[in-house]
Amino acid sequence: MNFNPFEMAKQMGNLEAQMKKMKEEISKLSVTGESGAGMVEITMNGDFQVSSLSINEAMLGKENKGTLEVLLVSAFNDASNKAKAAAEELAKKQAGLMGILGK
Repeated sequence: MNFNPFEMAKQMGNLEAQMKKMKEEISKLSVTGESGAGMVEITMNGDFQVSSLSINEAMLGKENKGTLEVLLVSAFNDASNKAKAAAEELAKKQAGLMGILGK
């Protein structure tokens, strides 16, 4: 096997472009985490930035403050886990398309 530095540089450039594309796709992901059977929902992107928060009106009373706090944390964690899983799945798919992973 001959070592061709020009071919290697070309492949590295292609890999960098694919990695940039994958990062852009991950940031465009949108997942929604929920808790309390949908009483609280949080939507975030693949960069873990929250884009929306929905709280059922029944949770807004003072007597529900503690429960609401727990549900917010739980919904955020659910959304974070979904974003991480979606990003990992996208990365595996892209790696397979680039021929990095074996079949």
